[in-house]
Amino acid sequence: MEEKEQIQKDLKSIEKKPGERVEYMTPFLLDWFSRQARILPWRTNPKPYYVWVSEIMLQQTRVEAVKPYFSRFIHTLPDIRALAECEEDMLFKLWEGLGYYNRVRNLQKAAKVVMERYQGELPADYPALLELPGVGSYTAGAIASIAYQIPVPAVDGNVLRVMARLTENYEDIAKVSVKKQTEELLKKHMPKENAGAFNQALMELGALICLPNGEPKCGECPVQECCLACKRGVVTELPVKAKKKARRTEEKTIFVIRLADGTVVLHRRAENGLLAGMYEFPNVPEKLDILEAQEVLRNWGIAVQSILPIEEAKHIFSHVEWKMRGYLVEAQREERQQDLAGIFNSKIAETGVFRAKPELEWISAERVQAEIAIPSAFAAFLKYI
Repeated sequence: MEEKEQIQKDLKSIEKKPGERVEYMTPFLLDWFSRQARILPWRTNPKPYYVWVSEIMLQQTRVEAVKPYFSRFIHTLPDIRALAECEEDMLFKLWEGLGYYNRVRNLQKAAKVVMERYQGELPADYPALLELPGVGSYTAGAIASIAYQIPVPAVDGNVLRVMARLTENYEDIAKVSVKKQTEELLKKHMPKENAGAFNQALMELGALICLPNGEPKCGECPVQECCLACKRGVVTELPVKAKKKARRTEEKTIFVIRLADGTVVLHRRAENGLLAGMYEFPNVPEKLDILEAQEVLRNWGIAVQSILPIEEAKHIFSHVEWKMRGYLVEAQREERQQDLAGIFNSKIAETGVFRAKPELEWISAERVQAEIAIPSAFAAFLKYI
């Protein structure tokens, strides 16, 4: 009881000083982290390459979901040289299911830069890390602090939430200026000798205890006594974050076209824009009934043996939501020999779905399973191939 009263006394004297509040909470935070930190493969062996890959994978993806992807990726591409030299289709296949494929594109671009400039070793230098493709202040801070113990912050959404509550800050955490303020505050007051553990402890606190959407576990928080929002009963009001613009909705009809032996037709999307360069099932930008779907297939020159409606599905991107209706199409074998790129040209001007010279291929189901990454947007339809 005396210790708690002393803490309250000490904290009252620094109530309006966020920096001193950070310094005061640090030993409590680090002690909690040393006892409660989850055992993760990139923590057990914090090689710079492992930290980098894990942090890119963890963007907008849960830790438990990332674990098997990380293990598979590292097993296949054990170092930066292997990543830089990996064929794109294999790279996408290793990433399949994680989404946001531009992340892995930039990962490989950065690997090539590291091979050219740094002999295959990530630089132990924060500004140099920031120059790599796809590496922002958070990722650079994570690599620098966790792998090299450089005292720079790594501020993600979890950390912003923790800091907003700790200091009772009602500024919008979606603002770049607020992130920069938080980075400067932490950089000035974080422990110089234990930077990696400090950054990971803040992330872990946000991931496990200081949860979003009004559901924090304040009773389990190691820095509860330091938190102004908890003290004043306003935890559920923080952090403040401006609402995102409403997503637009797009309707689509998806065609899973296959032969009796399971061979399917896929289309490779344009090299820019949404899902750039990825394979997809042929589709049109509207929901068609079965008669309309048959008419589209006739226009494409597909000789249909049968067509069956399959489930409807939706997929949410950051800015758009796809609402999809699917059809399973059994095509006659002789259609495999046709110029399918030409078949689709008739729909280019009308729909804009396919580029002028689409790369359409009949691909065996075995090859799709082993080599071809199909975006998770089409996950509901993959079981039909």
